[in-house]
Amino acid sequence: MVHDELQDQDETHLAKRVGFQSWTEDNLWVESSHNDILYYTTRWDALCPYVDVTDEMLQSAPKPFIVYALPPEGPYGVPIGDRYGLVDTQSEAFWSDERRMRKFREYDKLYKNFTYTEEVIPGTSLTFDMMLEMGGDHFVNCYIDDREVEGFIDYVQRLEVLVLKVHDADGTLVLTDVSIVLPDYNQLYGSFCQWNRDYKNRSPGIYACLLAIRWAQKNNLRYYNLGPVGDYGYKDLFVTDFEPIYSLALTDLDHPLALDDTSPLHTDFDTKHWNQIYREMEPTQKFNLVG
Repeated sequence: MVHDELQDQDETHLAKRVGFQSWTEDNLWVESSHNDILYYTTRWDALCPYVDVTDEMLQSAPKPFIVYALPPEGPYGVPIGDRYGLVDTQSEAFWSDERRMRKFREYDKLYKNFTYTEEVIPGTSLTFDMMLEMGGDHFVNCYIDDREVEGFIDYVQRLEVLVLKVHDADGTLVLTDVSIVLPDYNQLYGSFCQWNRDYKNRSPGIYACLLAIRWAQKNNLRYYNLGPVGDYGYKDLFVTDFEPIYSLALTDLDHPLALDDTSPLHTDFDTKHWNQIYREMEPTQKFNLVG
């Protein structure tokens, strides 16, 4: 996987490229807020894993600027409190665990008269309208900005996307689950699941995870990535391994976000890691990009 910024320019948008991402100074960031205090995240933050950066990108960003989930093999960022929950889909112990076997049988019984479909599509075929059709309600409910949806489309241009759907016997769409196929990481990353609230008693989100894990196993991907696990107890049913989430935060120390003890700068980071760009660095290097 290439993590050095490529020098080629997109002739139309003059976009720079790094990893799976393309960016310009105009589309790099998305506004976020905490207690009405404005800060910024990347357009890939909501729906994508392993967001790569370059020094130039960081210099171009407004502050406070938080980048979550940097590539684990890269030089940038520090581990935060939360972790990725991974499922080892090739583990015999995972599939033979007595509790899991019982729960999986229960879900299969709940959905035995439903229709399940799976489709792998090239990221280049995705459009904004297709994304809204698959996840529009989810995006609204989770405050996912249109620019973050566009960021997802950008991220998968060189990748494939798995779309799982479940319909009731009468043809009603129960859930649509969308994951990114990441061969370089030997994993399937669960990006979002939109499900019909009328079927809440059947736990469609959990069933979607099970379907995605089975697909990953069948297609010889070692891990299914459930995303951050800190606030999601239901993921305990599946997780076999944890992976650190590396992130970075650039801020002026007297900014209102830095002075608010409840802000993500405090809840997600140790204050000693503010403005730390690289994982291993000398103290004199700490502020060289934030000026």
